[in-house]
Amino acid sequence: MTSQVMEFAPPAREALWMDGFLSPASAAGPAGAGGLLAAARRARRFSQMHLALEAGISPRHLSYVETGKSRPSPGLVLRLCEALGLPPREADGVLLAAGHAPAHRETPLEAPAMAEVLAALRLILARHDPLPAVAFDAAWDVVMVNQAYAPALDACLAAGADPGAGTMPRPVLALLPAPRPNLLRLLCHPAGARRLLANWPEVARALLDRVQREARLPTADPARRPPIEEALAQPGIAALIRQRPLGAAAPLVVPVAFQAPDGPKRFLTTIATLGTAQDLTLRELRIETYHPA
Repeated sequence: MTSQVMEFAPPAREALWMDGFLSPASAAGPAGAGGLLAAARRARRFSQMHLALEAGISPRHLSYVETGKSRPSPGLVLRLCEALGLPPREADGVLLAAGHAPAHRETPLEAPAMAEVLAALRLILARHDPLPAVAFDAAWDVVMVNQAYAPALDACLAAGADPGAGTMPRPVLALLPAPRPNLLRLLCHPAGARRLLANWPEVARALLDRVQREARLPTADPARRPPIEEALAQPGIAALIRQRPLGAAAPLVVPVAFQAPDGPKRFLTTIATLGTAQDLTLRELRIETYHPA
């Protein structure tokens, strides 16, 4: 009883920083363009000399940008972001922090212009039946599911794993209405996927690692960031993170094993992205498909 009660206490922020699941940049709130660039540079373990050479400027100029003594032009911001390997949304966040307009357009999935995209997404997911497939966005909100994926999603929602999304079943092969279920919440909530997965600790740890890597810097729209701190505050999650051996390498492949009456059913998953899309919404859209292992 005591250990169960203690698990519900949110882990200390300092401990999470040490574990790598939060960064001072994400915890400290909005920062100027220089602060965002400096945080990205340190996260990638670049020296100022290294980044300056990659961007074609002097280390002194870079130092002035990072400390706020010099306001970078849009072209310089994009050069620095490219040298740092920042995704387009992160680059737009730096541009906005520097007082410039974003460089990329963004079209909501609900917009009429996205009708052809949604039709293609329905086709991809439908063709993957009878195996599960799901599409989700940068915040890990579920956008669309196929017939094989729907039962697991509906079971988690019915159990209250994502209170904000409600408990009603969701439509199949259709754009899910807002508020959309969040995969991170469904995985970490006690009433969620941990009841359905035979190897939940390994899957949860691998997903948390991935989400943490993707959230090094605040995005231009904080509402699109995954609910990492909320997930970390769920019972059992802090202990799960601490159980990982110090310095242990992440496994190359983590199968997903669903509980079944005749024994666990194991799957390997692949995640596809629309890497050539010019729209932020499309670039951040991901399609996860399950394959028998």
